[in-house]
Amino acid sequence: MTETGLPLVGAAMPASKLAEYRDWLIADQRDLEIQDPAWPNIFDGDWQPIAHNVKAQLDGYSGRMGVHGPFWGIPLAAMDSKVRAAVQERLMQALDFCAEIGGSHMVIHSPFDFLGTPFAPLADNGVFSLLSVIQDTLGPAVEQASKIGCTLVIETIYDRDPLVWLELVESFSSDHVRASVDVGHVFINHQLGAPPPDYWIRYAGSLLGHVHLQDSDGYADRHWVPGDGLINFKAIFAALGKIEARPRLIIEVVDSGNSIAQAAQWFAANGLAR
Repeated sequence: MTETGLPLVGAAMPASKLAEYRDWLIADQRDLEIQDPAWPNIFDGDWQPIAHNVKAQLDGYSGRMGVHGPFWGIPLAAMDSKVRAAVQERLMQALDFCAEIGGSHMVIHSPFDFLGTPFAPLADNGVFSLLSVIQDTLGPAVEQASKIGCTLVIETIYDRDPLVWLELVESFSSDHVRASVDVGHVFINHQLGAPPPDYWIRYAGSLLGHVHLQDSDGYADRHWVPGDGLINFKAIFAALGKIEARPRLIIEVVDSGNSIAQAAQWFAANGLAR
């Protein structure tokens, strides 16, 4: 919360956008998320200049900063040992990037993409335990995150049941694993019977470490500026005000023109955040 009583929003962006938003970020030390580590194959090249550019652009910044980890074709429920090793390598490379820029959170995507209803998918069904597979895959990243002072936040993607998602978060018994709600993703799944976004925030409670703020029509993952879709942000911010957590509040919109600035202005104009 700020001196006005309203929470402060930050934003996700690639390093190439920092020059545009630098003053806005530093003036109030807003939350920041660097998206470059999520790009496919970035770690097959020299990523150090990108990290150095981030540090150079953020001279004077002391806010909470992190990265979006890799997710395209990166299955956290990796049963195959060779696939698991590749996933672990990418996660560790992204954590190296995070450490290099002084980041303290990394977004990873919830692996729950099963068909049908979430019928207790973490339980041993006689073939394998999905929970143990995920823990085996993420184990080295959780250990490394704790060493560098980073928190892995598990973002809602296809999730339909908040209790299953939170069971995964809690299973690590680590202060370096927390929950992340993408309000657009859960709103889409709300159309299919899942709870609305504000309920996910309430369910997460003290485990909530991170929120992606975007708008959607519920039909597709739009990443629109808030106000352009159908999401009830008043209910979302009311829920945020009732939990014992101070999650990072990250605007994550398709930034065509000045969409990040438009989103921040919309929250301020509606008395929800600044």
